Amino acid sequence: MSATWPPHLGKKLDYPEVAVGAILAGSARRFGDRVAFRHHDEELSYAELWRRACQFANGLVARRVKPGDRVALRMPNCLPFPVAYYGLLLAGATFVPVNPLLPEPAVEAVLKDSDAVLTVTPGEVASICEGQPETQPEVEIDIHSHLAHLAYTGGTTGLSKGVRLPHRNVVINTLQFACWQTGSVPALDAEGGLYLDQSGASPEEYRARVGEGKGINLTPWFHAMGTIAGLNVLLLVGFTATLHDRFDPVAYLADAEKLQVNYMGGAPALFAGLLACPDIHTRDLTSVLAIGSGAAPMPLEMTNALQKIMPNAVISEGYGLTEVTMGATGSPTFASGLRKVGTVGVPVFDTEVKIVPLDGGDPLPAGEPGEVCIRGPQIMLGYHNRPEETAEAIVDGWLHTGDIGILDEDGYLSIVDRKKDMLLYKGYNVYPRELEELLIAHPAVAMAAVVGRKDTEVGELPVAFVIPAKPDASAEQIMADINDQVVPYKRLREVILTDQIPISAAGKILKRELRDRLTS
Repeated sequence: MSATWPPHLGKKLDYPEVAVGAILAGSARRFGDRVAFRHHDEELSYAELWRRACQFANGLVARRVKPGDRVALRMPNCLPFPVAYYGLLLAGATFVPVNPLLPEPAVEAVLKDSDAVLTVTPGEVASICEGQPETQPEVEIDIHSHLAHLAYTGGTTGLSKGVRLPHRNVVINTLQFACWQTGSVPALDAEGGLYLDQSGASPEEYRARVGEGKGINLTPWFHAMGTIAGLNVLLLVGFTATLHDRFDPVAYLADAEKLQVNYMGGAPALFAGLLACPDIHTRDLTSVLAIGSGAAPMPLEMTNALQKIMPNAVISEGYGLTEVTMGATGSPTFASGLRKVGTVGVPVFDTEVKIVPLDGGDPLPAGEPGEVCIRGPQIMLGYHNRPEETAEAIVDGWLHTGDIGILDEDGYLSIVDRKKDMLLYKGYNVYPRELEELLIAHPAVAMAAVVGRKDTEVGELPVAFVIPAKPDASAEQIMADINDQVVPYKRLREVILTDQIPISAAGKILKRELRDRLTS
Protein backbone atom coordinates (compact mmCIF):
# COMPACT_ATOMS: atom_id res chain seq x y z
CA MET A 1 0.00 0.00 0.00
CA SER A 2 1.11 3.58 -0.62
CA ALA A 3 0.86 6.64 1.63
CA THR A 4 -2.68 6.96 0.26
CA TRP A 5 -4.02 4.02 2.27
CA PRO A 6 -3.56 2.75 5.85
CA PRO A 7 -0.56 0.40 5.56
CA HIS A 8 -2.04 -2.38 7.73
CA LEU A 9 -5.61 -2.38 6.38
CA GLY A 10 -7.23 -3.65 3.21
CA LYS A 11 -9.78 -1.81 1.08
CA LYS A 12 -12.70 -3.68 2.67
CA LEU A 13 -14.03 -4.11 6.20
CA ASP A 14 -16.02 -6.93 7.79
CA TYR A 15 -19.11 -5.20 9.19
CA PRO A 16 -20.86 -7.10 12.02
CA GLU A 17 -24.58 -7.61 11.47
CA VAL A 18 -25.86 -5.52 14.36
CA ALA A 19 -28.34 -2.70 14.94
CA VAL A 20 -27.26 0.84 15.86
CA GLY A 21 -27.90 0.20 19.57
CA ALA A 22 -24.86 -2.13 19.56
CA ILE A 23 -22.64 0.95 19.24
CA LEU A 24 -23.74 2.27 22.64
CA ALA A 25 -23.95 -1.20 24.20
CA GLY A 26 -20.35 -2.03 23.35
CA SER A 27 -19.02 1.39 24.30
CA ALA A 28 -20.88 1.42 27.62
CA ARG A 29 -19.30 -1.90 28.62
CA ARG A 30 -15.88 -0.86 27.40
CA PHE A 31 -15.68 2.70 28.72
CA GLY A 32 -18.07 2.52 31.70
CA ASP A 33 -17.61 5.55 33.94
CA ARG A 34 -15.65 7.56 31.37
CA VAL A 35 -17.47 10.82 30.59
CA ALA A 36 -19.16 10.67 27.20
CA PHE A 37 -20.69 14.15 27.19
CA ARG A 38 -20.27 17.23 29.34
CA HIS A 39 -22.67 20.19 29.18
CA HIS A 40 -22.31 23.14 31.53
CA ASP A 41 -21.88 21.55 34.98
CA GLU A 42 -23.46 18.20 34.11
CA GLU A 43 -21.75 15.04 32.90
CA LEU A 44 -23.08 11.86 31.33
CA SER A 45 -20.93 8.73 31.49
CA TYR A 46 -21.06 5.91 28.96
CA ALA A 47 -22.65 3.55 31.48
CA GLU A 48 -25.25 6.10 32.57
CA LEU A 49 -26.10 6.93 28.97
CA TRP A 50 -26.81 3.24 28.35
CA ARG A 51 -29.05 2.97 31.41
CA ARG A 52 -31.04 6.07 30.53
CA ALA A 53 -31.33 5.08 26.86
CA CYS A 54 -32.78 1.73 27.94
CA GLN A 55 -35.25 3.52 30.20
CA PHE A 56 -36.27 5.81 27.34
CA ALA A 57 -36.71 2.80 25.04
CA ASN A 58 -38.94 1.07 27.58
CA GLY A 59 -40.84 4.33 28.05
CA LEU A 60 -41.62 4.43 24.33
CA VAL A 61 -42.69 0.78 24.34
CA ALA A 62 -45.01 1.57 27.27
CA ARG A 63 -46.48 4.36 25.15
CA ARG A 64 -47.16 1.81 22.41
CA VAL A 65 -44.50 3.09 20.02
CA LYS A 66 -43.95 0.18 17.64
CA PRO A 67 -40.91 -0.84 15.55
CA GLY A 68 -40.86 1.30 12.43
CA ASP A 69 -42.79 4.20 13.99
CA ARG A 70 -41.22 7.59 13.39
CA VAL A 71 -40.12 9.57 16.45
CA ALA A 72 -39.00 13.15 15.88
CA LEU A 73 -36.40 14.76 18.14
CA ARG A 74 -36.80 18.51 18.16
CA MET A 75 -33.87 19.63 20.25
CA PRO A 76 -30.44 21.22 20.14
CA ASN A 77 -27.31 19.41 21.31
CA CYS A 78 -27.89 18.66 24.99
CA LEU A 79 -27.54 15.69 27.34
CA PRO A 80 -31.13 14.46 26.76
CA PHE A 81 -30.44 14.16 23.01
CA PRO A 82 -28.25 11.02 23.00
CA VAL A 83 -30.53 9.44 25.61
CA ALA A 84 -33.53 9.90 23.32
CA TYR A 85 -31.63 9.06 20.13
CA TYR A 86 -30.28 5.70 21.29
CA GLY A 87 -33.42 5.01 23.28
CA LEU A 88 -35.75 5.33 20.32
CA LEU A 89 -33.43 3.14 18.21
CA LEU A 90 -33.34 0.48 20.94
CA ALA A 91 -37.15 0.54 20.84
CA GLY A 92 -37.05 -0.12 17.09
CA ALA A 93 -38.39 3.34 16.21
CA THR A 94 -37.00 5.55 13.42
CA PHE A 95 -35.13 8.75 14.25
CA VAL A 96 -36.50 11.88 12.53
CA PRO A 97 -34.12 14.80 13.22
CA VAL A 98 -35.73 18.25 13.44
CA ASN A 99 -33.70 21.44 13.58
CA PRO A 100 -35.20 23.32 16.57
CA LEU A 101 -34.47 26.65 14.84
CA LEU A 102 -36.67 25.86 11.85
CA PRO A 103 -39.75 28.06 11.43
CA GLU A 104 -42.98 26.34 12.41
CA PRO A 105 -44.26 25.71 8.84
CA ALA A 106 -41.01 23.92 7.96
CA VAL A 107 -41.24 21.79 11.12
CA GLU A 108 -44.84 20.89 10.32
CA ALA A 109 -43.82 19.89 6.80
CA VAL A 110 -41.17 17.47 8.13
CA LEU A 111 -43.52 15.98 10.72
CA LYS A 112 -46.27 15.51 8.16
CA ASP A 113 -44.01 14.07 5.47
CA SER A 114 -42.39 11.63 7.91
CA ASP A 115 -45.67 10.55 9.55
CA ALA A 116 -44.06 11.06 12.95
CA VAL A 117 -46.12 9.51 15.76
CA LEU A 118 -44.31 11.44 18.49
CA THR A 119 -42.21 14.59 18.79
CA VAL A 120 -39.84 14.79 21.76
CA THR A 121 -38.29 17.96 23.21
CA PRO A 122 -35.49 18.05 25.84
CA GLY A 123 -37.83 18.59 28.78
CA GLU A 124 -39.88 15.49 27.95
CA VAL A 125 -37.04 12.97 28.01
CA ALA A 126 -36.85 12.58 31.79
CA SER A 127 -40.59 11.93 32.12
CA ILE A 128 -40.46 9.21 29.44
CA CYS A 129 -37.55 7.53 31.27
CA GLU A 130 -39.09 7.81 34.72
CA GLY A 131 -39.79 4.51 36.44
CA GLN A 132 -38.74 2.38 33.48
CA PRO A 133 -36.39 -0.65 33.55
CA GLU A 134 -32.68 -0.05 32.85
CA THR A 135 -32.45 -3.07 30.56
CA GLN A 136 -32.77 -3.24 26.80
CA PRO A 137 -36.29 -4.10 25.60
CA GLU A 138 -36.68 -7.17 23.43
CA VAL A 139 -37.48 -5.78 20.00
CA GLU A 140 -37.03 -7.42 16.60
CA ILE A 141 -35.08 -5.19 14.20
CA ASP A 142 -34.33 -6.08 10.60
CA ILE A 143 -31.09 -4.13 10.10
CA HIS A 144 -31.45 -4.13 6.31
CA SER A 145 -35.04 -2.87 6.02
CA HIS A 146 -35.93 -1.14 9.31
CA LEU A 147 -35.04 2.54 9.09
CA ALA A 148 -32.75 3.90 11.78
CA HIS A 149 -32.92 7.43 10.31
CA LEU A 150 -35.39 9.27 8.15
CA ALA A 151 -33.07 12.24 7.73
CA TYR A 152 -34.07 15.34 5.82
CA THR A 153 -31.66 17.01 3.42
CA GLY A 154 -30.43 20.47 4.28
CA GLY A 155 -32.57 22.19 1.70
CA THR A 156 -29.78 24.65 0.77
CA THR A 157 -30.77 24.40 -2.91
CA GLY A 158 -34.45 23.44 -2.70
CA LEU A 159 -37.10 21.57 -0.71
CA SER A 160 -35.92 19.07 1.91
CA LYS A 161 -36.35 15.39 1.10
CA GLY A 162 -36.53 12.50 3.53
CA VAL A 163 -33.56 10.15 3.13
CA ARG A 164 -34.24 6.51 4.07
CA LEU A 165 -31.33 5.01 6.03
CA PRO A 166 -31.65 1.54 7.62
CA HIS A 167 -29.68 0.38 10.67
CA ARG A 168 -27.18 -1.34 8.39
CA ASN A 169 -26.26 1.96 6.73
CA VAL A 170 -25.71 3.79 10.01
CA VAL A 171 -23.51 1.04 11.45
CA ILE A 172 -21.50 0.71 8.24
CA ASN A 173 -20.87 4.43 7.77
CA THR A 174 -19.98 4.83 11.46
CA LEU A 175 -17.45 2.01 11.14
CA GLN A 176 -16.08 3.30 7.85
CA PHE A 177 -15.08 6.57 9.48
CA ALA A 178 -14.24 5.32 12.98
CA CYS A 179 -11.87 2.74 11.50
CA TRP A 180 -10.51 5.23 8.97
CA GLN A 181 -9.66 7.71 11.72
CA THR A 182 -8.17 5.24 14.20
CA GLY A 183 -6.75 2.46 12.03
CA SER A 184 -9.00 -0.03 13.81
CA VAL A 185 -11.07 -2.99 12.66
CA PRO A 186 -14.62 -3.78 13.86
CA ALA A 187 -15.21 -6.37 16.56
CA LEU A 188 -18.01 -7.66 18.80
CA ASP A 189 -17.79 -8.28 22.52
CA ALA A 190 -19.17 -11.41 24.20
CA GLU A 191 -22.66 -9.88 24.44
CA GLY A 192 -22.87 -8.60 20.87
CA GLY A 193 -21.77 -5.03 21.52
CA LEU A 194 -19.72 -3.27 18.87
CA TYR A 195 -16.19 -2.04 19.56
CA LEU A 196 -12.99 -1.06 17.77
CA ASP A 197 -9.87 -3.21 17.80
CA GLN A 198 -6.97 -0.76 17.43
CA SER A 199 -4.23 -3.26 18.26
CA GLY A 200 -2.92 -3.31 14.68
CA ALA A 201 -2.55 0.48 14.41
CA SER A 202 0.82 1.80 15.56
CA PRO A 203 0.77 4.72 18.04
CA GLU A 204 3.35 6.49 15.89
CA GLU A 205 1.00 6.49 12.91
CA TYR A 206 -2.29 6.87 14.81
CA ARG A 207 -1.57 9.30 17.64
CA ALA A 208 -5.23 9.58 18.61
CA ARG A 209 -5.97 6.41 20.57
CA VAL A 210 -9.32 4.79 21.25
CA GLY A 211 -10.61 5.78 24.69
CA GLU A 212 -8.43 8.90 24.95
CA GLY A 213 -10.13 11.47 22.70
CA LYS A 214 -11.23 14.87 24.02
CA GLY A 215 -12.89 17.70 22.16
CA ILE A 216 -15.58 20.35 21.91
CA ASN A 217 -18.67 19.49 19.90
CA LEU A 218 -20.69 22.13 18.06
CA THR A 219 -21.77 19.99 15.12
CA PRO A 220 -25.56 19.74 15.36
CA TRP A 221 -26.81 16.23 16.01
CA PHE A 222 -29.87 16.82 13.84
CA HIS A 223 -27.53 16.95 10.82
CA ALA A 224 -25.96 13.92 9.11
CA MET A 225 -22.40 14.91 9.99
CA GLY A 226 -23.43 15.45 13.59
CA THR A 227 -25.40 12.22 13.99
CA ILE A 228 -22.71 9.99 12.48
CA ALA A 229 -19.37 11.75 13.07
CA GLY A 230 -20.40 13.86 16.07
CA LEU A 231 -22.32 11.17 17.94
CA ASN A 232 -21.97 7.56 16.76
CA VAL A 233 -18.29 7.74 15.79
CA LEU A 234 -17.43 9.64 18.97
CA LEU A 235 -19.03 7.00 21.17
CA LEU A 236 -17.37 4.16 19.29
CA VAL A 237 -13.90 5.71 19.73
CA GLY A 238 -14.45 6.43 23.43
CA PHE A 239 -14.45 10.21 23.08
CA THR A 240 -15.28 12.79 25.76
CA ALA A 241 -17.16 15.69 24.17
CA THR A 242 -17.82 19.02 25.84
CA LEU A 243 -20.98 20.58 24.38
CA HIS A 244 -21.20 24.31 23.68
CA ASP A 245 -24.62 25.88 23.15
CA ARG A 246 -23.41 28.27 20.47
CA PHE A 247 -20.23 29.21 18.71
CA ASP A 248 -18.32 31.69 20.85
CA PRO A 249 -14.71 31.63 19.56
CA VAL A 250 -13.31 33.11 22.77
CA ALA A 251 -15.03 30.49 24.94
CA TYR A 252 -14.16 27.71 22.47
CA LEU A 253 -10.45 28.57 22.50
CA ALA A 254 -10.41 28.95 26.29
CA ASP A 255 -11.94 25.49 26.74
CA ALA A 256 -9.66 24.00 24.09
CA GLU A 257 -6.63 25.08 26.08
CA LYS A 258 -8.10 24.31 29.52
CA LEU A 259 -9.30 20.83 28.56
CA GLN A 260 -6.20 20.08 26.45
CA VAL A 261 -8.38 18.90 23.60
CA ASN A 262 -6.69 16.64 21.08
CA TYR A 263 -9.33 16.83 18.34
CA MET A 264 -11.19 19.66 16.63
CA GLY A 265 -13.96 19.01 14.14
CA GLY A 266 -16.55 21.00 12.26
CA ALA A 267 -17.35 22.90 9.10
CA PRO A 268 -15.03 25.55 7.60
CA ALA A 269 -17.25 28.29 9.04
CA LEU A 270 -16.16 27.22 12.55
CA PHE A 271 -12.47 27.37 11.67
CA ALA A 272 -12.94 30.73 9.93
CA GLY A 273 -14.40 32.09 13.17
CA LEU A 274 -11.52 30.70 15.23
CA LEU A 275 -8.88 32.14 12.91
CA ALA A 276 -10.56 35.54 13.00
CA CYS A 277 -10.40 35.58 16.83
CA PRO A 278 -7.26 37.30 18.19
CA ASP A 279 -7.22 34.85 21.13
CA ILE A 280 -6.10 32.03 18.86
CA HIS A 281 -2.58 33.47 18.90
CA THR A 282 -2.41 33.51 22.72
CA ARG A 283 -3.70 29.99 23.43
CA ASP A 284 -1.56 26.87 23.68
CA LEU A 285 -3.13 24.47 21.20
CA THR A 286 -0.23 22.05 20.88
CA SER A 287 -2.40 19.31 22.42
CA VAL A 288 -4.48 19.17 19.19
CA LEU A 289 -3.47 16.04 17.26
CA ALA A 290 -6.22 15.97 14.64
CA ILE A 291 -8.49 18.42 12.85
CA GLY A 292 -11.42 17.14 10.81
CA SER A 293 -13.42 19.30 8.42
CA GLY A 294 -16.55 18.56 6.45
CA ALA A 295 -19.92 19.92 5.19
CA ALA A 296 -18.18 22.32 2.77
CA PRO A 297 -14.75 22.59 1.14
CA MET A 298 -12.02 24.18 3.26
CA PRO A 299 -10.15 27.01 1.52
CA LEU A 300 -6.41 26.48 1.05
CA GLU A 301 -5.52 29.58 3.05
CA MET A 302 -7.47 28.25 6.00
CA THR A 303 -5.69 24.89 5.96
CA ASN A 304 -2.29 26.57 5.92
CA ALA A 305 -3.22 28.98 8.72
CA LEU A 306 -4.51 26.19 10.98
CA GLN A 307 -1.38 24.11 10.42
CA LYS A 308 0.83 26.97 11.56
CA ILE A 309 -1.14 27.46 14.78
CA MET A 310 -1.57 23.74 15.56
CA PRO A 311 1.66 22.16 14.27
CA ASN A 312 0.99 18.75 15.84
CA ALA A 313 -2.35 18.31 14.13
CA VAL A 314 -3.10 16.07 11.17
CA ILE A 315 -5.61 18.09 9.13
CA SER A 316 -8.02 15.96 7.15
CA GLU A 317 -11.03 16.79 5.05
CA GLY A 318 -13.91 14.51 4.23
CA TYR A 319 -16.80 14.62 1.81
CA GLY A 320 -20.30 13.28 1.92
CA LEU A 321 -23.97 14.09 2.00
CA THR A 322 -27.10 12.83 3.71
CA GLU A 323 -27.78 10.46 0.82
CA VAL A 324 -24.62 8.47 1.69
CA THR A 325 -25.65 8.37 5.37
CA MET A 326 -22.87 10.88 6.07
CA GLY A 327 -19.54 10.35 4.32
CA ALA A 328 -17.81 8.81 1.32
CA THR A 329 -14.22 10.10 1.23
CA GLY A 330 -11.55 11.18 3.69
CA SER A 331 -7.96 12.31 3.76
CA PRO A 332 -5.52 9.71 5.14
CA THR A 333 -5.34 10.28 8.90
CA PHE A 334 -2.21 8.27 9.73
CA ALA A 335 0.88 10.42 10.34
CA SER A 336 2.81 9.40 7.22
CA GLY A 337 -0.28 9.50 5.00
CA LEU A 338 -0.35 11.70 1.92
CA ARG A 339 -2.74 14.57 2.45
CA LYS A 340 -3.25 16.77 -0.58
CA VAL A 341 -4.34 20.24 0.46
CA GLY A 342 -7.44 21.28 -1.46
CA THR A 343 -8.77 17.73 -1.82
CA VAL A 344 -11.27 15.81 0.31
CA GLY A 345 -9.17 12.65 0.22
CA VAL A 346 -9.88 9.25 -1.26
CA PRO A 347 -12.90 6.92 -1.08
CA VAL A 348 -13.07 5.14 2.29
CA PHE A 349 -13.55 1.40 2.75
CA ASP A 350 -15.85 -0.38 0.26
CA THR A 351 -16.60 2.88 -1.54
CA GLU A 352 -16.14 3.89 -5.18
CA VAL A 353 -16.20 7.34 -6.77
CA LYS A 354 -16.39 8.21 -10.45
CA ILE A 355 -16.70 11.47 -12.37
CA VAL A 356 -19.14 11.66 -15.29
CA PRO A 357 -20.09 14.47 -17.71
CA LEU A 358 -22.77 16.83 -16.41
CA ASP A 359 -25.15 15.64 -19.10
CA GLY A 360 -24.36 11.96 -18.45
CA GLY A 361 -22.10 9.45 -20.16
CA ASP A 362 -18.99 7.38 -19.51
CA PRO A 363 -16.55 8.20 -16.68
CA LEU A 364 -14.18 11.06 -17.39
CA PRO A 365 -10.39 10.73 -17.21
CA ALA A 366 -8.34 12.05 -14.28
CA GLY A 367 -8.22 15.84 -14.12
CA GLU A 368 -11.52 16.43 -15.92
CA PRO A 369 -14.37 18.11 -13.98
CA GLY A 370 -17.78 16.47 -13.92
CA GLU A 371 -20.53 15.19 -11.64
CA VAL A 372 -19.42 13.15 -8.62
CA CYS A 373 -21.05 9.71 -8.45
CA ILE A 374 -20.69 7.34 -5.48
CA ARG A 375 -21.27 3.63 -5.00
CA GLY A 376 -21.01 1.82 -1.67
CA PRO A 377 -22.92 0.10 1.14
CA GLN A 378 -23.72 3.43 2.82
CA ILE A 379 -25.91 4.66 -0.08
CA MET A 380 -29.49 5.43 0.95
CA LEU A 381 -32.39 3.14 0.13
CA GLY A 382 -34.01 6.13 -1.53
CA TYR A 383 -36.08 9.24 -0.85
CA HIS A 384 -39.22 8.88 1.26
CA ASN A 385 -42.32 8.77 -0.96
CA ARG A 386 -40.37 10.17 -3.95
CA PRO A 387 -39.81 7.29 -6.37
CA GLU A 388 -39.13 9.49 -9.39
CA GLU A 389 -36.47 11.53 -7.61
CA THR A 390 -34.96 8.33 -6.24
CA ALA A 391 -34.71 6.93 -9.77
CA GLU A 392 -33.01 10.12 -10.93
CA ALA A 393 -30.52 10.09 -8.06
CA ILE A 394 -29.57 6.38 -8.06
CA VAL A 395 -28.75 4.91 -11.46
CA ASP A 396 -27.38 1.35 -11.68
CA GLY A 397 -26.34 1.52 -8.03
CA TRP A 398 -24.50 4.84 -8.43
CA LEU A 399 -25.65 7.90 -6.51
CA HIS A 400 -25.50 11.05 -8.63
CA THR A 401 -24.62 13.72 -6.06
CA GLY A 402 -25.15 16.96 -7.96
CA ASP A 403 -21.64 18.03 -6.95
CA ILE A 404 -18.94 18.88 -9.46
CA GLY A 405 -15.56 17.33 -8.76
CA ILE A 406 -12.24 16.16 -10.14
CA LEU A 407 -10.34 12.93 -9.44
CA ASP A 408 -6.57 13.12 -9.81
CA GLU A 409 -4.23 10.33 -10.92
CA ASP A 410 -3.96 9.03 -7.33
CA GLY A 411 -7.72 8.91 -6.77
CA TYR A 412 -7.95 12.05 -4.60
CA LEU A 413 -11.21 13.93 -5.01
CA SER A 414 -11.51 17.71 -5.23
CA ILE A 415 -14.92 19.32 -5.02
CA VAL A 416 -15.19 22.13 -7.52
CA ASP A 417 -18.74 23.24 -6.78
CA ARG A 418 -22.37 22.29 -6.56
CA LYS A 419 -23.89 21.51 -9.94
CA LYS A 420 -26.77 23.84 -9.06
CA ASP A 421 -24.34 26.61 -8.02
CA MET A 422 -22.34 26.59 -11.26
CA LEU A 423 -22.87 29.72 -13.35
CA LEU A 424 -23.16 29.98 -17.10
CA TYR A 425 -21.70 33.19 -18.54
CA LYS A 426 -21.94 33.44 -22.35
CA GLY A 427 -21.88 29.64 -22.49
CA TYR A 428 -18.78 29.34 -20.27
CA ASN A 429 -18.85 27.41 -16.99
CA VAL A 430 -17.94 29.60 -14.02
CA TYR A 431 -17.33 27.81 -10.73
CA PRO A 432 -18.07 30.06 -7.72
CA ARG A 433 -15.69 28.14 -5.47
CA GLU A 434 -12.69 29.17 -7.59
CA LEU A 435 -13.58 32.83 -7.04
CA GLU A 436 -14.33 32.18 -3.37
CA GLU A 437 -10.85 30.69 -2.87
CA LEU A 438 -9.29 33.85 -4.28
CA LEU A 439 -11.53 36.05 -2.15
CA ILE A 440 -10.74 34.20 1.09
CA ALA A 441 -7.02 34.65 0.38
CA HIS A 442 -7.49 38.43 0.05
CA PRO A 443 -6.31 40.33 3.18
CA ALA A 444 -9.41 42.52 3.22
CA VAL A 445 -11.85 39.55 3.17
CA ALA A 446 -12.98 37.57 6.22
CA MET A 447 -15.62 35.46 4.46
CA ALA A 448 -17.12 35.33 0.99
CA ALA A 449 -19.71 33.63 -1.19
CA VAL A 450 -20.31 33.94 -4.91
CA VAL A 451 -23.68 33.51 -6.65
CA GLY A 452 -25.11 34.38 -10.03
CA ARG A 453 -27.33 37.32 -10.96
CA LYS A 454 -29.65 36.45 -13.87
CA ASP A 455 -28.95 38.47 -17.03
CA THR A 456 -30.95 38.16 -20.25
CA GLU A 457 -27.95 38.92 -22.49
CA VAL A 458 -25.15 36.79 -20.98
CA GLY A 459 -26.91 34.27 -18.71
CA GLU A 460 -25.53 34.85 -15.21
CA LEU A 461 -23.19 37.47 -13.77
CA PRO A 462 -20.87 36.43 -10.89
CA VAL A 463 -21.64 38.49 -7.77
CA ALA A 464 -19.66 38.22 -4.52
CA PHE A 465 -21.04 38.79 -1.03
CA VAL A 466 -18.11 39.69 1.22
CA ILE A 467 -17.72 40.11 4.97
CA PRO A 468 -14.79 42.52 5.20
CA ALA A 469 -11.81 41.83 7.44
CA LYS A 470 -10.98 45.53 7.71
CA PRO A 471 -13.23 48.53 8.37
CA ASP A 472 -11.79 50.43 5.40
CA ALA A 473 -12.25 47.57 2.91
CA SER A 474 -13.27 48.73 -0.56
CA ALA A 475 -15.60 46.65 -2.69
CA GLU A 476 -14.14 48.17 -5.84
CA GLN A 477 -10.56 47.36 -4.85
CA ILE A 478 -11.43 43.80 -3.82
CA MET A 479 -13.15 43.20 -7.15
CA ALA A 480 -10.23 44.67 -9.10
CA ASP A 481 -7.71 42.54 -7.20
CA ILE A 482 -9.66 39.32 -7.85
CA ASN A 483 -10.36 40.09 -11.48
CA ASP A 484 -6.64 40.61 -12.11
CA GLN A 485 -6.19 36.90 -11.34
CA VAL A 486 -8.81 35.33 -13.62
CA VAL A 487 -9.67 35.12 -17.30
CA PRO A 488 -12.26 37.67 -18.53
CA TYR A 489 -15.32 35.38 -18.51
CA LYS A 490 -14.77 34.48 -14.84
CA ARG A 491 -14.53 38.06 -13.61
CA LEU A 492 -16.73 39.31 -10.78
CA ARG A 493 -19.30 41.84 -11.90
CA GLU A 494 -20.16 43.12 -8.42
CA VAL A 495 -18.90 42.88 -4.83
CA ILE A 496 -21.44 43.49 -2.07
CA LEU A 497 -20.04 44.19 1.39
CA THR A 498 -22.20 42.73 4.16
CA ASP A 499 -21.94 41.99 7.87
CA GLN A 500 -23.57 38.57 7.54
CA ILE A 501 -23.65 35.62 5.15
CA PRO A 502 -26.44 33.12 5.89
CA ILE A 503 -25.15 29.73 7.06
CA SER A 504 -27.13 26.60 7.85
CA ALA A 505 -26.80 24.85 11.20
CA ALA A 506 -24.51 22.36 9.46
CA GLY A 507 -22.11 25.11 8.38
CA LYS A 508 -23.13 25.38 4.73
CA ILE A 509 -23.62 28.74 3.05
CA LEU A 510 -27.26 29.19 2.08
CA LYS A 511 -26.75 30.42 -1.47
CA ARG A 512 -30.45 30.30 -2.21
CA GLU A 513 -30.93 33.15 0.29
CA LEU A 514 -28.13 35.15 -1.31
CA ARG A 515 -29.70 34.73 -4.74
CA ASP A 516 -32.98 35.90 -3.24
CA ARG A 517 -31.24 39.07 -2.02
CA LEU A 518 -30.26 39.86 -5.61
CA THR A 519 -33.86 39.66 -6.79
CA SER A 520 -35.61 41.37 -3.87
